[in-house]
Amino acid sequence: MKIEHIAIYTRNLDALRDFYRTYFGASSNDRYQSKSGMQSYFLTFDDGARLELMWMPSLRDGAAGAGFTGFTHLAFSVGSREAVDSLTDRLVQDGHRLISARRITGDGYYESCVADPDGNAVEITI
Repeated sequence: MKIEHIAIYTRNLDALRDFYRTYFGASSNDRYQSKSGMQSYFLTFDDGARLELMWMPSLRDGAAGAGFTGFTHLAFSVGSREAVDSLTDRLVQDGHRLISARRITGDGYYESCVADPDGNAVEITI
């Protein structure tokens, strides 16, 4: 069994699609639009994992992140400590907010965490 995909609602489909394509190597299908007005992209990563980005006219803002129940971050393994450092530096230089600096966590992960254009936490680890 495997997770087929994870979905994120967003107010800016193109900005979020471009973020994951630019920094994490995702490929994207063409934008889909349903009869109800919902629009989406499916992003596919090198290992086959998929992320669905969705927008709909009735979208409402909600609370998420640290201190709330539910999903808290999306993590990408980039293969090495040097790759974590390099991608973190690139994201910060390009103006993305650093949530947590590079560090070794108590459970032994070497990681950093940045915000995507919607503020979702994206963990970068080995």
